[in-house]
Amino acid sequence: MMAPHLLHIVMFAFPFDDHVGQLYALARALASAVPEATFSFVSTNETIISLPRVAENLHCIPFEDGVPDLGPSARVIERILYVAPEKIKKTLKKAVASAGGLPVTCVLSDAFVWPTESVAEEMRLPWIALFSGFPLAMLAHIHTGDLHDRFGVEEQVMPALAEEPLDFIPGLAAMRICDLPVGILFGGTTTDYALHFNGMGNSLLRAAAVVVPTLAGFDHEQYSTMFAKLKKGLLIGPLNLVSPLLPCQDREGCIRWLSHRPAHSVAYISFGTVVTLPGDELAEFARGLEDTQVRFLWFLKSEHRSWLPEGFEERTWSRGKLVSWVPQLPVLCHPAVAVFVTNCGWSSALESISAGVPMLCRPIFGDQRMVARALEEIWGAGTELDEPITRISFMAAMEGIMKGTDGKRMRKRAQKLRERTREAMLPGGRLSENFNALVEFVRRC
Repeated sequence: MMAPHLLHIVMFAFPFDDHVGQLYALARALASAVPEATFSFVSTNETIISLPRVAENLHCIPFEDGVPDLGPSARVIERILYVAPEKIKKTLKKAVASAGGLPVTCVLSDAFVWPTESVAEEMRLPWIALFSGFPLAMLAHIHTGDLHDRFGVEEQVMPALAEEPLDFIPGLAAMRICDLPVGILFGGTTTDYALHFNGMGNSLLRAAAVVVPTLAGFDHEQYSTMFAKLKKGLLIGPLNLVSPLLPCQDREGCIRWLSHRPAHSVAYISFGTVVTLPGDELAEFARGLEDTQVRFLWFLKSEHRSWLPEGFEERTWSRGKLVSWVPQLPVLCHPAVAVFVTNCGWSSALESISAGVPMLCRPIFGDQRMVARALEEIWGAGTELDEPITRISFMAAMEGIMKGTDGKRMRKRAQKLRERTREAMLPGGRLSENFNALVEFVRRC
């Protein structure tokens, strides 16, 4: 082991949605596991200002001016590509100065900030990537060239081949072309957005290690295939379990409200913090929700509530609660929650499984269709809603999960996945050993 604080790991976050929180959770876990190292966490001013300071050896550094704090993901990606790698080099110098001149020994970044790879190579530093998205989506990005060769792109693919299985790639047998993220085979394969992800897939092949938070739900073939092309792949547990849970404010009294509801009686609803359902679909969903008579807690920003049917809040106030902010993990862990109606972002799906809660899935963008497909076809812990959602179809889905045998089965599968994952994170378990391997890798840098 090196002398105290001779290790200096600089971590670059992708300043969008929950990417910052995911990388910061890993930073907290590593700072606790490697107290002799200094960790410099880099993100934009607006995203780091709210991060709690939890360890003396973990410091936040604002990214060199020129990267936006928030906005559409495509714009954030374009700006990061525009400013890199020069801004990355300048920020590394700033981190060194902030650490009293301590040289950088390792660069660890969100995989979306893959331009850090070329900078790290130029500086002869190891680059570790955190891929916090769905692991099988990473596999699809790595195999983008193979998918192009097999199927073609754009009008060669959609809509004619939408249901075509991807079983020629081991590990993706349960997936179809229509489940892939936009930009791989369709939806604009030559845009900056698509080229960014293609560049990321290629860069991951050169990473010293790729860290992927996940469940203990992949079979041996999927596990082996996922990392066959990587130098070193490390599946670790969900970051909300890997890293100590931080105190979470409940600004709108969600937990207090849930505590007055019976066990397994509430549907928690959130379609994400960045986008939501199209207005007409949101209105149709609300009509179906009202007709189910199910208790609900719904995260819905105030600017989207104009799409609700007239009088919706007045008619449902006694059994439902609309909120503009929610402590999601404590909510999912509350015994009153029976189901999570979600857009199937991977971090949200991990939190739901960590709480043993099944899901009704309406994916919207990115890897969410792959997550929804896996929850239904591979793990049996969720089911995909019609797209677009209709009042009648949602009522039927909610009835099935709240009262039917399918709901009981999905709940059992979610709870089984939770237990398997927790066991894998105990000393000697696969996910625990992989995190230990990451710790030792950082120590050897």
